[in-house]
Amino acid sequence: MLTCAGRRNYLVKFFQEALRGRGQVFAADAARDAPALRQADQSCVLPPLSEAGYIDTLLSLCQRHGVLLLISLNDLELPLLARHSARFLEVGTIPVISSPQVVDTCSDKWGTFKFLKASDLEAAETYLSLADAREALARGETSFPLVVKPRWGTASIGIEYSDDYQELELSYALAKKRLPRTFLRGTNATDPERCILIQKRLSGQEYGLDVVNDLDGQYSCTFVKKKLAMRAGETDRAMTVRSDWLEGIGEVIGRRLGHIGVLDCDAIVTEDSCYVLDMNPRFGGGYPFSHIAGANLPAVLVAWANREPPDANWLSVEPNIMASKYDGLVVVEGKPQ
Repeated sequence: MLTCAGRRNYLVKFFQEALRGRGQVFAADAARDAPALRQADQSCVLPPLSEAGYIDTLLSLCQRHGVLLLISLNDLELPLLARHSARFLEVGTIPVISSPQVVDTCSDKWGTFKFLKASDLEAAETYLSLADAREALARGETSFPLVVKPRWGTASIGIEYSDDYQELELSYALAKKRLPRTFLRGTNATDPERCILIQKRLSGQEYGLDVVNDLDGQYSCTFVKKKLAMRAGETDRAMTVRSDWLEGIGEVIGRRLGHIGVLDCDAIVTEDSCYVLDMNPRFGGGYPFSHIAGANLPAVLVAWANREPPDANWLSVEPNIMASKYDGLVVVEGKPQ
């Protein structure tokens, strides 16, 4: 069962291919016209995530259909599922969801910053308030350009850039004003006085890391992609690469974090170091580039869930494979002409 499936038809297809006719792939979403619902073997319409009956509805579907694996594709859903993982296990469904502590560390960009620093990994200097950023600028601890972003953010929503003090003041005020009008208002209400972060904007080559742990949170491997083009905050074109250095960073994160399944990480390599920007404990928009280069995490997860050893080839990628996404259409209502 893929929840918040949205437009991710490719993931539904990957899991269908991994099952090879031995089972069905369900897709669930709150929108009846979500494209992925048409790709799935069976589709389910869920209530909005904010409704009290969301978990009970999803739990009932998993029990009724004998769902083996539950996989969320939405950052905002992860904290809720993490708190109720035990209920799904009781009905025989394995939630590929990390612990509440891991999910909180990843969803809170301040928590991510502290985790990376504690792991002796490089992270962009981050400040919890406008005053802290001003003081850091005055001390020469940081410099422009800077990034202003929601502390609990997703999909590049609410990100502003500033090249001087005036733009910093305006960007911060704009972010504070606009955030309550976005769907991020609930998560950022956790700490309304410190819900906007300011970070040093880094310049360099962007990379994506798929850090893979097994269903017990034990490190398995890391796939690395060089990002070549972005669109709407998601990787649009990329090339797989082999890098002991970057794979080693993925291993440090995987072993120290102990997440479940795949962790989607963004990083920037500068002239002298690698800075990890974000960690998302779910399939990310960069995974298809690993899959097309030979990886097969859907097959791996199915094998692990059935207590079978996965094929070693599923946990490796061919380097120097460049791929690009493209748009497609699916009829979501009525019949094609």
